[in-house]
Amino acid sequence: MLPINEFQEVLVNIRRIARLAGACGVGAALALAPLAAPAVLAEPAPQAVQVAAAPGDGTPQGAIEWYKARIGDSSLEGYCEMAAENAYGTTGVWPSAIAHWNGAVSAGKAHTDGSTPPKGAFVYWNISQYGHVGIADGNGGFYATSVGGAIGHADDVSYYNNYLGWSDPQVPGRG
Repeated sequence: MLPINEFQEVLVNIRRIARLAGACGVGAALALAPLAAPAVLAEPAPQAVQVAAAPGDGTPQGAIEWYKARIGDSSLEGYCEMAAENAYGTTGVWPSAIAHWNGAVSAGKAHTDGSTPPKGAFVYWNISQYGHVGIADGNGGFYATSVGGAIGHADDVSYYNNYLGWSDPQVPGRG
């Protein structure tokens, strides 16, 4: 059995190969398939090893790092859901932010109690027929598209009107 940090690394490599398969065709992904196979490893050291989060690595900190690396980028305007999913290393799970919110409500993962969203949680607003979504910073603020016309950070979820609430910090999935 792989230690958790090595397992996460294998998952990140598999996701990269899957994205390559979609973008470059199956042949390119298969050529890189050996990258996803875990290497034969010696016994791990007895102390725990801390691995820094990488943008889009599927962790809450990685999601925040993804946004931080893109502050000022306006290329995803109108694609807040895609940005939020990409921040977690995936894409194409939900067609819109409001669909993501409705899925969180249906799955019992939506929080509407006014509590501060934890780091990496999805935060949602009902500002259009598609809604809006970002990623919580854990201190009452968030990262999202359309903050001053680009990816940015706001200190409070009241930056937009009609705040709906937040859902659990996790790689997006249906259910």
